[in-house]
Amino acid sequence: MTVPRSDRSDTGPWPYIVAAIVVCLLAAVPFLGVNAYLLSILTLGLFFAVFAMCWDLLFGYAGEPNFGATFLIGTGAYTAALLSSNGLASPAVCIVAGAIAAVVAGVLLALPALRLRGPYFGLVTLVATLILRQVIILFSDYTGGEIGIAVPDIITISSTLNFYIALGAAVLTALVLRLLVNSPFGLVLEAIGQDPLNARVLGFEITKYKVSAFCVSAFFSGLAGALMVFYLGTASTNVFVDASVGVQVIIAAIVGGRRTIVGPAIGGVFLIAAAQYLHPLGSLSEMGVAVVALVILLFLPGGLLGATRLFRKAR
Repeated sequence: MTVPRSDRSDTGPWPYIVAAIVVCLLAAVPFLGVNAYLLSILTLGLFFAVFAMCWDLLFGYAGEPNFGATFLIGTGAYTAALLSSNGLASPAVCIVAGAIAAVVAGVLLALPALRLRGPYFGLVTLVATLILRQVIILFSDYTGGEIGIAVPDIITISSTLNFYIALGAAVLTALVLRLLVNSPFGLVLEAIGQDPLNARVLGFEITKYKVSAFCVSAFFSGLAGALMVFYLGTASTNVFVDASVGVQVIIAAIVGGRRTIVGPAIGGVFLIAAAQYLHPLGSLSEMGVAVVALVILLFLPGGLLGATRLFRKAR
């Protein structure tokens, strides 16, 4: 079962060209004499890019409205933080453990949730995030509650190395997801997302494909969450387990260009950079970011990456 090329929004070499240009520009940033503050913004933006790409795999291709992105991110982040704060493992082991824990949590959530149809799957993921947040607050003696839990270990104190770690995570995620969605598995997954009934009639096990996609999304979400914990030096609910952060992930993916993988990565960096650029506006900064996102959504339905395609067609 295949998807017609005319229906696929990410065909052709253009997404790869855009991605290569963006990666080269980002890799050169530390050599341009930028200050540590700008580098930290880009580092956070790259972690956010991973979150947005993972969300795009689930909704853009599998067609599952995941409103609980921070459930997977938070599981990975807090697993790594708890192991590190109790001196149970090195940072490298904590990061791997965070990614694995996110996959396990994702499977436990996906297996029953995928039995539901329509928006109910999205509601289940949202409720799962709220439950995880309450569990963290309830066991505040171990998790730090809303204040957060400090991570004594660090990977590196170099802002440049931290930036390249985040860039490496984003590039690795993009490569794996692009290879996945362009494989026969990805074509079937997209077909399931577009017409699950037809896919079922043709003999495809819908649940198996969607759970597999959920596992991939969970792994990279947990990995980035764990890496981000060691970058920030703390794990807190407001950063890693918050419904509003999940909404920002969704906005980033749609602003960048849904069902492209590359687009959400661009949207993630763009959203974080815009928020920091508008930060001097104080309480108006969030509204400013929302207005920018709304304008893009209204006038560029294909997102920022879609705008480049419109520009090429205009020429």
